[in-house]
Amino acid sequence: MKQLLQKLAVAAMLMFAPTALQAAVKPGSFTTGDKTFLLNGEPFVVKAAEVHYPRIPRPYWEHRIKMCKALGMNAVCIYIFWNIHEQQENVFDFTGQNDVAEFCRLAQKNGMYVIVRPGPYVCAEWEMGGLPWWLLKKKDIKLRERDPYFMERVKIFEQKVGEQLAPLTIQKGGPIIMVQVENEYGSYGEDKPYVSEIRDCLRNIYGKELALFQCDWSSNFEKNGLDDLTWTMNFGTGANIDQQFRRLGELRPNAPKMCSEFWSGWFDKWGARHETRPAKDMVDGMDEMLSKGISFSLYMTHGGTSFGHWAGANSPGFAPDVTSYDYDAPINEYGHATPKFWELRQMMAKYNDGKKMPAVPKAPMPIITVPKFELTEFAPFYRNQHLIPNVNPMTFEEMDLGWGMTYYVTSLPEVPVQSVLTMEAHDYAQVFIDDKYIGKIDRVKNEKSLTLPAIRKGQKLAILVEAMGRINFGRAIKDFKGIVGDVVINAEVDDNEVTWNLKKWTMTPIEDDYSRAVKAFDANKVERPLSDGFAKRENGRGYYRGYFTLKKVGDTFLNFETWGKGQVYVNGHAMGRIWSIGPQQTLYVPGCWLKKGKNEVIVLDIVGPKEPVVWGQAEPELNKLQLEKSNKHNNIGDKPDLNSATPAATGAFKAGNGWQTISFDATQKGRYLAIECLSTQKEGDRAAIAELYLQGQDGKRISREPWKTKYANSEEENGNHLGDKVFDLQESTYWLTEKGAAQPHLLVIDLGSEQSVKALEYLPRAEQGAPGSIKNFKIYIY
Repeated sequence: MKQLLQKLAVAAMLMFAPTALQAAVKPGSFTTGDKTFLLNGEPFVVKAAEVHYPRIPRPYWEHRIKMCKALGMNAVCIYIFWNIHEQQENVFDFTGQNDVAEFCRLAQKNGMYVIVRPGPYVCAEWEMGGLPWWLLKKKDIKLRERDPYFMERVKIFEQKVGEQLAPLTIQKGGPIIMVQVENEYGSYGEDKPYVSEIRDCLRNIYGKELALFQCDWSSNFEKNGLDDLTWTMNFGTGANIDQQFRRLGELRPNAPKMCSEFWSGWFDKWGARHETRPAKDMVDGMDEMLSKGISFSLYMTHGGTSFGHWAGANSPGFAPDVTSYDYDAPINEYGHATPKFWELRQMMAKYNDGKKMPAVPKAPMPIITVPKFELTEFAPFYRNQHLIPNVNPMTFEEMDLGWGMTYYVTSLPEVPVQSVLTMEAHDYAQVFIDDKYIGKIDRVKNEKSLTLPAIRKGQKLAILVEAMGRINFGRAIKDFKGIVGDVVINAEVDDNEVTWNLKKWTMTPIEDDYSRAVKAFDANKVERPLSDGFAKRENGRGYYRGYFTLKKVGDTFLNFETWGKGQVYVNGHAMGRIWSIGPQQTLYVPGCWLKKGKNEVIVLDIVGPKEPVVWGQAEPELNKLQLEKSNKHNNIGDKPDLNSATPAATGAFKAGNGWQTISFDATQKGRYLAIECLSTQKEGDRAAIAELYLQGQDGKRISREPWKTKYANSEEENGNHLGDKVFDLQESTYWLTEKGAAQPHLLVIDLGSEQSVKALEYLPRAEQGAPGSIKNFKIYIY
């Protein structure tokens, strides 16, 4: 009887424990030793898989974790996205899809450790790099600095995260072995006191025993490296690994080495080709690291999807990211094993301590197709009573609008001739006069003006501005949306230049929200459709609704290539952005969000579709561009005549990896930089440049924010190796000439305005031997 009672007591304990694993675990330790990490005092190589819980439907979390484990990984690495947990100030959400503690418990249940990267900034090609938009309601805020309000909100948020995760550290029997301090801060600035304050905040929350680390690039990690933190490097597939760790080895010869982001692929931007990276390069790099006892986190092992409005944008300029975060990762967007997966798994088996590799789990859902169906219901953008008057146009943030659109309206003066409308609109503006569509101003194309016809006094000017993701990388993350400044009309009247600064605006915010879409349909049933330029006769701008019926549920890929630009909701779930320019033409729809029987699809299309039809296909379309013209910069009219120009510098770069600086004999003034590549270090190589900077007279780098490529006589378009890669803030991407293109090669950059330039900084490709490195050159500033 006594034995029976004991068995029942044990059974009851297991039944009510959070998980069986948690009941069995005991406190442990994770520290740094001599050239190695130590797990419970024993040498340990971290083999981490980066995955992001908000980019994976919660019902699929455990499957994705098991897929990572099947690759031979022993940990998962996660960002904490501040803006998804605190979408309104002081309103925190760690439930459902946001239950990060449960994600960590699932990792532990499956024998995986966890590395946590709680920001506050995370980048991740995510809206505003993870920072919440409402910070910008304080217009003078300084982000990622010791701004009092910013630091106050950071500490509140980190404390809330700590309430979820601090009980799950390894010292308390949980899976969390390391926490990161900030994120790639060397690519943002140099501010050790700020980084130190973030460190102290996290230490107070997680305790002195938990390992804290920093990540940065090998070229900038010393800027903010703190003596009491572990330093790790970030670099991509194909990189020269010894070169990446060379400086760290000089400074800390006994420190463990870790690549905290080994980039398996890359992210996609609207209007550019789908990015891929060779599987062999990825596998060889990881093999080399493991053979040398170097730890890593594979970014991404599984990328997933930036559902809804969460995809960010990159800079300089404005380059919004697509909805898919497939990343060319070993586990694709919908959780299936790719050829990369199997090559990686085969290599990782060598480092599995002689044990059999974990089984590859079966996908939780089958792939299904959906026959073509039409979205037959239509509703114009419904204008409710939330009209905001103001003398000047207001930004979204001033109107307390995070995401969506705003409709700006004012009366026009009399302008009897053609004129030019100028404004800065973030991000996609459509201009109407008395309901007639005039044209667009697209921030992606760096457009800021539009020609207007002759205007009668009192005509109505309407501007519909749609916001895309806020910039997630670099100094431009302070990215206000809407019209950001004055709206001006310039014209020549009777031989005089006349300027009108338009005032007295009325604004209607239109939230990106499923409930707003439903309200539009409800209102359209009982109210006369408004005739303010968005009725169906005006190219069909508005909401569309249709339905499809399923006998069985499964994952599918809804095709929207016949549509214009906007957002999609399926059964109330915000699926993400669409844009006909591509390269993404389908949206991944998880089967766990579908149902047997009738399923609803709502499309918000701000441009209007060619045909309002949708179908579900068995595989995604991530590489189909539908552009007005090629992305190449080879318009012969933009090629400068340099025959009579005097170079700012001539000479030869040195062979090998790493930054090189060419100082000019005298300060050069000009708006354009032209670099002529006369030869490469290895004969027959295609010329390549990873990054370029210019230094001003003070020796500091000139801002590259206004830079754009003016001309390139050769660019490899298929691999996205275009001229803008030399100033995209990413050392692993590069401009590359086409195969067989004859030397010399010419690349011309428009600096945006005249600059005084004293030197040029040049970075070749990061791979072993720096392929495509330039040897002889001429540099012009004109």
